Amino acid sequence: MAFEFTDDNFKSTALEEDKVTVVDFWAEWCGPCRMISPIIEELSKEYDGKALIGKVNVDDNPQISMRYGIRSIPTILILKNGEVVDKQIGTTSKQALANKIEAVLIQ
Repeated sequence: MAFEFTDDNFKSTALEEDKVTVVDFWAEWCGPCRMISPIIEELSKEYDGKALIGKVNVDDNPQISMRYGIRSIPTILILKNGEVVDKQIGTTSKQALANKIEAVLIQ
């Protein structure tokens, strides 16, 4: 299951960890978010131990969303060592997202 990022745990889990982190900004009312949710779940299992993959509910965690200027959802940020290194706005395929993650893992 994908990790659940919150305003309270984001700094310690996503920013202070020395690993690749994938953050899906979503909301329950967002149709495209529901389309990409199974992809995020699958990738979280496939990359377990290699990358931390999780979700931020923008309605419940406004501080993280404001910090990154999230205006459209779904938005997926890929962070390495606490810095944004790639971004995907809108839906995408599992393979396209996996390719982005792989590219950051080998950097």
